[in-house]
Amino acid sequence: MFAAYAARIDRDHPLNGLELGDRPTPTARPGWTTVQVKAASLNHHDLWSLRGVGLAEDKLPMILGCDAAGIDEDGNEVVLHSVIGQSGHGVGPREQRSILTEKYQGTFAEQVTVPTWNVLPKPKELSFAEAACLPTAWLTAYRMLFTNAGVRPGDSVLVQGAGGGVATAAIVLGRAAGLRVYAVSRDEAKRKRAVELGAIEAVEPGARLPHKVDAVIETVGAATWSHSVKSLRPGGSLVISGATSGDRPSHAELTRIFFLELKVVGSTMGSKDELEDLLSFCATTGVRPVIDQVLPLDRARDAFTRLAAGDQFGKIVLSTE
Repeated sequence: MFAAYAARIDRDHPLNGLELGDRPTPTARPGWTTVQVKAASLNHHDLWSLRGVGLAEDKLPMILGCDAAGIDEDGNEVVLHSVIGQSGHGVGPREQRSILTEKYQGTFAEQVTVPTWNVLPKPKELSFAEAACLPTAWLTAYRMLFTNAGVRPGDSVLVQGAGGGVATAAIVLGRAAGLRVYAVSRDEAKRKRAVELGAIEAVEPGARLPHKVDAVIETVGAATWSHSVKSLRPGGSLVISGATSGDRPSHAELTRIFFLELKVVGSTMGSKDELEDLLSFCATTGVRPVIDQVLPLDRARDAFTRLAAGDQFGKIVLSTE
C-alpha cells in the first residue's frame, strides 16, 4: 500500500528522512481493527518524529500520522483515538501509553490497524477531513481548556501562537464555550484570521493585554513563556502542551509564579471519553475544525514543507480519495 513514512532520522533537516512509497499492509491480530483511511491530518508530532523525538531508530521505517478517519471492517464510518496502551485493550495492562508512530505504524497510508477499543463512530455531521483533525490537536486543545485550565463561560483565555493546530482549535472551542479569547501571533494575517474565528483581540508577541487573563494556552514555549506568565491574573493557570520554539526560556519568571500563586499545568493529548465529548460538541454546536488545505496523500512532502515553514493556519489534511 502507498504510505508516507520516516525512513531515517535527521535532527537538523527532518524532511530528509521522509519517504513516499510502498509499505506492507497491516496484518490481522486479535483485538485490533484495520481501517481504510479516508483522511489523515498532520501534526508537529510528525515533524518531531522525523527528528527522532519519540521515535527510535530501531522502529524505522515508520509510517507517520497520528490522526485518521475512515471505514472500518464492517463498513462503519469511524474516527481513531491515537493513544495506544492507555487502557490495556489490545496491548496488555502493563504497556506504557504511546501515540501512533512511536511504537505502531501510523495513519499516512491507505490502511492502518489499531486496537478495536480505539475506534469511535464518526458523527454523520462531520466530513472525513473534519473528523481527521480532531484526535490530536483539537483533543489537546479541548483537554487544555476544559479539563486542565478549568475555565468556565465568561472567563478569559490567552492563546499563544495563533495559526497552529492546537491554538486555532483553542480559539474556536473557547469562543463556542463562551470564553473571552485573546490571541497572539507575529503574523498580521494570522492575527486578523484569529479575530474572524472569534478572538476578541489578537496582538503581537509580548504586547500588553487589556486585562489579566484567567488562563493561558501555551504551545510555543521559550519564545512566549515570559509573556504568558505576565499575562495571568493572580491564581491563574498556564497550561502547556508543546514547545515549538524550545523548552528552555531565558526567563522562567519563578518569582512571579510563586508570588502570584500561578498554576503551571502540563497537558498531553486527551482521553477517549474526552474525544467522544469533543466529537459530540462539534456535531451538536456546528463547530468545525479550521482546515488550511487538503492535499492527496502523494503530496505529503508538500504538506510537511508547509507545516515546517509555519505557513499554515489550521490543519493540513491528507486525503486518500
